[in-house]
Amino acid sequence: MNEDIIVLKNLSKIYGDGVEVRALDEVSVSIKAGEFVAIVGPSGSGKSTLLNMIGLLDTPTRGQIFLKGQDVSRASPEERARLRNQELGFVFQYHHLIPEFSALENVMMPLLISGKSKAEARERALELLAAVGLEERMNNKPNQLSGGQNQRVAVARALANKPSIVIGDELTGNLDTKTSDLIYKLLRELNRKINQTFILVTHDNLLAEKTDRILRIVDGKLVCEMLRGDSGFVASESCETGGDDDKTK
Repeated sequence: MNEDIIVLKNLSKIYGDGVEVRALDEVSVSIKAGEFVAIVGPSGSGKSTLLNMIGLLDTPTRGQIFLKGQDVSRASPEERARLRNQELGFVFQYHHLIPEFSALENVMMPLLISGKSKAEARERALELLAAVGLEERMNNKPNQLSGGQNQRVAVARALANKPSIVIGDELTGNLDTKTSDLIYKLLRELNRKINQTFILVTHDNLLAEKTDRILRIVDGKLVCEMLRGDSGFVASESCETGGDDDKTK
């Protein structure tokens, strides 16, 4: 049985001085190493806020975040930056590759930041580009690659430092259906081959329904969890009463 890799306890994020806006409201959830999880919900529901908490891009107003058993809820900016570099990988809707850099150089960047030598960084980057099927395009810059190819470079970059968790924010949002499916198959292969944990925020119902577990957020609350079983998804009791009618939106 895989151990919990991240645990959120009664997590809240509140904005505003006079009128409170609860972007997250007492969310508690644990995710195990090797899980392939989708976070879904309507626009403004708190999905991205939750992802920012998991990715240590923001701090909670209340509650705790445990990463591999370590309480990182109030970690210093320096410690959060270190953990993002070493324990977390990110893939965004807009791949955020450095346009002046080649695919190889983009994948090398987080390795160099973590202190790897140029030779070590190059070797690891070449290995990852081969894994995503782009070894022959390693010298191409982002404007010389398709959207799907750039997203594969972004996946390789996210895996550079062998992170505990790879976080995706609408990573197929700008891709056509065929390319989205190719990206999913790549992530699933990595999930099964190296037991990589993936947590994806998505509006893509088809992508969400291919994962192993769906967390539905509505009005800042976790209203439903669905776990894949032998005959499809099995919903928690809260799904019967919480949130909207669409199971993934």
